[in-house]
Formats: sequence, structure tokens, C-alpha cells
Amino acid sequence: MTAPAGPDARSKLSLPLRGHLAMLLFSSLVAGSFSLGSMSANAVDPAALNAVRFLIAAIVIGVAALTTKGVPRSAWRAPWRYLILGGLFAGYFVLMFEGLKTAHPVSTAAVFTLTPLMSAGFGWGLLGQVTTRRMFLALGIGAAGALWVIFRADWQAFLRFEVGKGEVYYFWGCMLHAVYTPMVRKLNRGEAPVVFTFGMLIAGLVILSIVGARDIWATDWLALDALVWGTILYLAIFASAATFVLLQFATLHLPSAKVMAYTYLVPSWVILWEMALGHGAPSGFVLVGIALTCLALVMLLESDT
Repeated sequence: MTAPAGPDARSKLSLPLRGHLAMLLFSSLVAGSFSLGSMSANAVDPAALNAVRFLIAAIVIGVAALTTKGVPRSAWRAPWRYLILGGLFAGYFVLMFEGLKTAHPVSTAAVFTLTPLMSAGFGWGLLGQVTTRRMFLALGIGAAGALWVIFRADWQAFLRFEVGKGEVYYFWGCMLHAVYTPMVRKLNRGEAPVVFTFGMLIAGLVILSIVGARDIWATDWLALDALVWGTILYLAIFASAATFVLLQFATLHLPSAKVMAYTYLVPSWVILWEMALGHGAPSGFVLVGIALTCLALVMLLESDT
């Protein structure tokens, strides 16, 4: 008979499971940024908005780090690591809000689901992570579902490759996000996720403050309405501070492709957000693409070992 697994084995098995749960919560929180972001994207310049977002998130994460594990001096070794990660994520968010100025939230969420396929490629190039045939098939199905939604189930539009300007902006942002995922594992030197996230946020804040300095000073922050400030607070606390920690925790315990596979749930969450906000639901034909992205997620989770 095989001896029962000891505490160490059970502990090791629990880490991937916790990574999956972290990404499930991640996908639901990220979805809110699409719906709320589209309602506020034209009110503030993307660089200025995200600078304030990173500031608030850095304060929240910094307090969390200091009251739990603390921020050891060793965490500041090779600070260039944080500049790379902060630059990638800052660029992603700026391009996201540029895209949300004109693109529909469900459509941009569909673009987001292209990141697993890109992340698998970067994961192979940077970490040597191999994507199995089953995973590659699942990523392909998910990408097909994303394209179905992006082109709004219009085959003629697909043949003409009519992509909105907003979707194009956001696609390049998603490319940065896809690089970010394997880079976290490559650059982490044993720092706790909350500490590593804090360093990345500080670096991102510095970059955004320099790039968006003129727009930050030109914005009349006191004149912004409650919706915009509510969006900024949601983005900073839930869609930034919380999701950064969740993403970095999951990245340290799951392959990059599987971490990003949870983005396939985002369009479904966005539809629920849009319905809750009274913005209606997409057509039945578009829902076919959503179903394909959900199928891709199921296939990737079934292939987990």
C-alpha cells in the first residue's frame, strides 16, 4: 500500500489550489475595472488617473506590508527589477484607459482574453515553460472566442479586419501584461508577494508621475464628480492593490499560461457587471464567443496536474 501523503506533500499541493482561487477572485475584481473604467475614461487623462491610482494602491499595500511581514532591506536589492515590472504594468493601464475611451467594455474584455496565448509564448521564451498540445488547443479556442466577441460575431467585419482604435490600443497594453506575468517569476528573489507588489507600485508611480506630470497638474481633481472618484478608489484598492497581490501569488505557484487562463472569465464577469449597472446584455451571437472562452478555461483547468 502507498503511504499517505505527509503534511509537507499536502502543503505543496495546497499552493497551486490557492493560486487557482486567487486567480478566480482576480478575474472578478478585474472585470469591474472595464465597466467602471469605461464610464470615467474620458474624464481624466489615463496617465494622470493611473498615477493617483498607483499612489493610493501603494499606500494600501505599503501599510499591509509593514503591518504583516514588514519590508526588509533585502527587498530593495536590484531596484531595476521594480522599474521593469512597474513600467510594464503602468503602460498596460494607460493603454487600457486609452482603449476604453472608444471601445465597449465587453469588447475590451475580449481583447484581454488574448493575453494567455501571448503569455504562454513569453513564458516559454523567458522561463522555458512548455505549453502542452491540450493547453495550446485550449488557448486557441479561447483566442477564437475572443475574436468572435471583438468583431461582434460579424464574419464580414473579421474578413475586412475592422478593429476599433480602442481595441488596438488595448491589444498593445495586453502585450505588456502578457510579458509582466512570466517576468514576475523571473525577477522575484524570494520576496513575499505583498512586498514585491509594493516595490512594483512605487516604481510604477514614479514612472507615471514623470510621464503624466503635465496632465496631473492640469487636472482639477476637486471638480471631479463622485463617479470618477469612486472609480479611482475601486481601481486603486480592488483592481490594483488586491489584484496585484493575487496575481503575483498565483504567478509564483502556477505556470504563466494557466495564470492568464483566468482572463477567459473576465468577459463573463463584465457582462454581469454591465447588467448590474443597467447597461444591458450583448446579443446571443456574441455570447457564443463568451462560451468558447469559458470552454478554454475548463480545458486548461482539466489539464492541471
